[in-house]
Amino acid sequence: MNSCTGTAKFSCRNCNHAGQWQMADLGTMPPANAYIDSNSLSEERVYPLNVAVCEQCLLAQVTDVIDPSSIFTQYAYLSSFSKSWLEHAKKYVDEIQGQIKLDSTSLVIEAASNDGYLLKNFVDLGIPVLGIEPAKNIAAIANEKGIRTLNCFLNSESGRDIAAEYGKAELLIGNNVLAHVPDIRSFVSGIKQLLKKDGIATFEFPHLLSLIEQSQFDTIYHEHYSYLSLLFLRDMFASLGLKVFDAKRLSTHGGSLRIFVCHDDNHRAVTHSLESLQKLELTFGLDKKQTYDVFKSNIEKIKQELLSIIQNSKKTGLKIAAYGAAAKGNTLLNYCGITRQDIDFVVDKNPEKQNKLLPGSHIPIWGEAALAEYQPDIILILPWNLKDEIIEQLAYCKEWGAQFIVPIPYPELI
Repeated sequence: MNSCTGTAKFSCRNCNHAGQWQMADLGTMPPANAYIDSNSLSEERVYPLNVAVCEQCLLAQVTDVIDPSSIFTQYAYLSSFSKSWLEHAKKYVDEIQGQIKLDSTSLVIEAASNDGYLLKNFVDLGIPVLGIEPAKNIAAIANEKGIRTLNCFLNSESGRDIAAEYGKAELLIGNNVLAHVPDIRSFVSGIKQLLKKDGIATFEFPHLLSLIEQSQFDTIYHEHYSYLSLLFLRDMFASLGLKVFDAKRLSTHGGSLRIFVCHDDNHRAVTHSLESLQKLELTFGLDKKQTYDVFKSNIEKIKQELLSIIQNSKKTGLKIAAYGAAAKGNTLLNYCGITRQDIDFVVDKNPEKQNKLLPGSHIPIWGEAALAEYQPDIILILPWNLKDEIIEQLAYCKEWGAQFIVPIPYPELI
């Protein structure tokens, strides 16, 4: 395992300000989606994982940036494997279609479109689409499904080129992508290039307020370069000629926001919902150093409690497995120092992950059939944001008395 040292000096990636508040220091670990096989252990690289908040613009950001081409060119996460996420996507399409009435003459563009899980709903309605997906393997899957998808990163330059060749969008979508771009200003500039004068863009992302309120430190990993609030985004979009005019809270990913954006000269008025949510962030204290100090203390308490549950269970001879080889699970395991000595295996539906090892902890990943075969006494649910769906799916494990650990917002054995 090769260690890479971190940067010595903080400079905000949005405004270049040097002042910071530390939000989290999670030690060193591999990138969360860098699944590995047993023959490549010596090639595994670890990096510092720290988050700081810019005192000036309030962007929460990782301080050690890994080149996105090393993370996203080949990617293991497929959105289509979550039933609840597919339902969420379908609901969004129905809602937005009711608002802006797209038809066969429209164009919908999605940035970071993954395997076409969302765009396929527009295709079914006869609405032209274009996906932009940086992962070559996943873009290929989308194209095989008949979802027109470009394999590239979106930035100010590529946005201009794509608009020239394919046209501009009435609707532009970016779900769980704003946090994944190291140069967020260049990405948003690309969005502006692709958006029609009277078009709208919507973005979904895990809300920084929910992350701190629920102690969701495991959603911090290297490919999440930023942790986002309205306090930051409104000003950043405005500086690039775009207006955030509406926002709503969502339950996805443990608490997300969906924001609605247009060109700054668009007639759309700023909604009461947006203003109320920004006031909520100020009341919560996202502009205060003390808020981030409390967060640091809370995640240490979670670590100690989870280790206590696992270690006490092992001492009594119980077998422990995990469900879901999720990126957030890798941050959780590596920060807590949990390895294959503590957890026998993890199961996952995604064949791209099966028969590999989790990064850092090196816990083997098997198919779900392993649960019935080995009948573990305890199952740690790593994608806790899907806990209800997973517990319902694994109801058969209760036949041999299995219990579940839900680690966030505080470890609970159920």
